[in-house]
Amino acid sequence: MKATPLKDLNRLISENRVEDYPSPNRALGMKPVRFGRGTSEWEWGEQPLVARNPFGTVQGGYLAVFVDELFSTAIGSMLEDGEWAVTAETKLSYLRAVQSGMLRGSARILRRTRSLAFLQAEVKDADDAIVAVASSTWSISRA
Repeated sequence: MKATPLKDLNRLISENRVEDYPSPNRALGMKPVRFGRGTSEWEWGEQPLVARNPFGTVQGGYLAVFVDELFSTAIGSMLEDGEWAVTAETKLSYLRAVQSGMLRGSARILRRTRSLAFLQAEVKDADDAIVAVASSTWSISRA
């Protein structure tokens, strides 16, 4: 079977090759730490000024991008050749203002069917306090 960008990307995830995982969000300081079967872990060190609001805290939209990286790599680890997935819905709850500094996130698949996957994620700050939680449903299709 001919390799495709999606197949290659999912293979990187399933092989836990975090160093090789390409993401434009690395430019913001986000980086994968570990991929597992149905799970992912990422870190986001010092956030750039562009990711902070006028109060100096991390803007919610950038936290949503971080959570999306968690979800997309967790689901990518569970896709078979010829499958692809897209976000059907996401609920993100911000539990506290996030000061710039080390953030750690983890996501896991709660359940996967033939056409849907249900995921959850949490983001913690440097003090190990949970700053955001999220749930998401992804639609799975076949090429």
